[in-house]
Amino acid sequence: MNQLLKHIVNNLFRMILLLVGVSIVTFLLVISSPVDPVDAYVGAESNVSQEQRENVAKYWGLNKRPAERYLIWVSKLMHGDMGTSITYQKPVRQILESRFLASLALMAVAWLLSGILGFFLGVMSGAFQGSFFDKFVKTFCFVLSSTPTFWIGLLFLMLFSINLGWFPIGLSVPIGKLSGEVTLLERIHHLVLPALTLSITGISGIALHTRQKIIDVLKTDYILFAKARGESKWTLIKRHGLRNIAIPAITLQFASFSELFGGSVLAENVFSYPGLGSAASAAGLKGDVPLMLGIALCSVLFVFAGNLTANLLYGILNPHIREGGKLI
Repeated sequence: MNQLLKHIVNNLFRMILLLVGVSIVTFLLVISSPVDPVDAYVGAESNVSQEQRENVAKYWGLNKRPAERYLIWVSKLMHGDMGTSITYQKPVRQILESRFLASLALMAVAWLLSGILGFFLGVMSGAFQGSFFDKFVKTFCFVLSSTPTFWIGLLFLMLFSINLGWFPIGLSVPIGKLSGEVTLLERIHHLVLPALTLSITGISGIALHTRQKIIDVLKTDYILFAKARGESKWTLIKRHGLRNIAIPAITLQFASFSELFGGSVLAENVFSYPGLGSAASAAGLKGDVPLMLGIALCSVLFVFAGNLTANLLYGILNPHIREGGKLI
C-alpha cells in the first residue's frame, strides 16, 4: 500500500513539473510569434486609431510585460480561472469543456481503430511471414507511414464526400439543426471520415512492431519445443505469443496519445470538425495566449493519463514487472 501511494505521489509530482514546464514553453512560443494579437483582434486592414489599439491591448492585458502576464495567468489558474479567449471572447474553461468532448469522441474512435486493426494485421502478417499477405501488409504500412494526415483527409473528402456523396463534407452535426435535435446516428455519420483519417496513420507503427514481435516469438526455443509436441501455429500464438507481444503493443498504443492529439489538429481542420485541434489552430493564428495555454495543459493531462494507464496495465498483463507483488 505504501509502495502504491509512493508511486502515485511520484507521478503527481512529475505531472505538476510537466505542466509548469509546458506552460512556460507554450507561453514563450506564443508571445515570440510574429502574430500581433491586437492586429488579429481588430483586423490588420481596419482603420483603428492608435489610441483604440492601446485600449484593446489594455483591455486584454497585452500592454503588460510578458513575465507579469504569465504570473497573472498562473494566479488566476490557482483559483480555477483559465482566462478569457481573445479569439472566441469566452472563458477558456467553457471552450475546453465543449470542445474536448468532441475531440475525445474523435480520438477515442481513432485510437481504438488503429490499435485493433494494427494489432490484427501485425499478428496475421507475422504468422504468415514471407507470404503475399505479409508483403502486402508491409507495403501498405510503409506507404501509410510516409503519408501526411491532411493529405489522406483531403483524399477521403474528395472521394467519399464529393464524388460518392456517402458522408458529409465537414462539421460534427448537420447544418441548421439544434444540438438537441441531432441524433446519435447523425453524429456517427459526421464522425466516420475524421476518425478514419486520424486512425489510418497510426495503424502502421502497431502493425509493423507487432509483426516483428510475433516473428521473434515464433523463433524462440520454447515455441520450437511446443511445435515438437504437435501444437498448431494458432495455438502457439494464442497461448504463448499474445501475452509476450501485448505489452510492447500497449506501450506503442498509449505512447501514440501525443501523436493522436497532434494529428487531430490536421484532421479537424480538414473536416472543419469543432474540436480542440481546430481551436488550437485558431488560437495560434490569433496569438491567443490564454486559449493556447489551456489547450496545452489539456493535452499534457491527456498524454500523461495515457502513459500512466499503460504503466498500470503492465503489472496486470505481466506479473514479472512487479517486484514482490508491488509496483516497481
